[in-house]
Amino acid sequence: MQHALHQRQQAMIPIAALSARGEMEKLTLALNDGLDAGLTVNEIKEILIQLYAYCGFPRSLNALGCFMTVVNTRKAGGIDDNEGPVANRPPVGWDSLTAGTLTQTALVGKPVSGALFDFAPAIDVYLKAHLFGDIFQRDVLDWSARELATVSALAAIPGAESQLKSHYAIAMNNGLTAEQLHAFVAVLAAKCPGEIAANAQAVLALFLDEIPQQSAATEQ
Repeated sequence: MQHALHQRQQAMIPIAALSARGEMEKLTLALNDGLDAGLTVNEIKEILIQLYAYCGFPRSLNALGCFMTVVNTRKAGGIDDNEGPVANRPPVGWDSLTAGTLTQTALVGKPVSGALFDFAPAIDVYLKAHLFGDIFQRDVLDWSARELATVSALAAIPGAESQLKSHYAIAMNNGLTAEQLHAFVAVLAAKCPGEIAANAQAVLALFLDEIPQQSAATEQ
């Protein structure tokens, strides 16, 4: 039976989740598996760089250090991994806030606002300008891959269930299907500590249960 996610997508999931969790020993195995599955060095770097926006610099830097060791060890063993393309530079005169606002709107499917952003407007600017205007513009990964990495990391972070549910919606708005999200949970169950998959499944069930209600409300 064909898996709903291709091998490279499956390989991204434990890399992001274990990085967010700080499980270096298991991450080492996941990084090797990712390279063996065909992820390029720069694609994996991009996943780990993006994660600092979701789980902080310490986890991101630790994961990058782990990956550097993996790449060097493989190289010493005669394995020549594919570096892959690097991100193109933004054009001259790039306005991160303007571009990020457009990107965030496209990702979510509508403009994003709310009481929290009115209360702390600086975080709204940072989200739009840096996360969506700088990181999500880097073309090493497409948006669906970035969202797959994001939900993988959020599933591994206790207390981030609200953000995980929001990003399930964003993931589906950017090409991932409900079948693929169920497959995502299955990969977590196979490759990561059980509580990560349990959390992902519980939030996914809640999210999918709300979709028909949301559709009905939109039609009325």
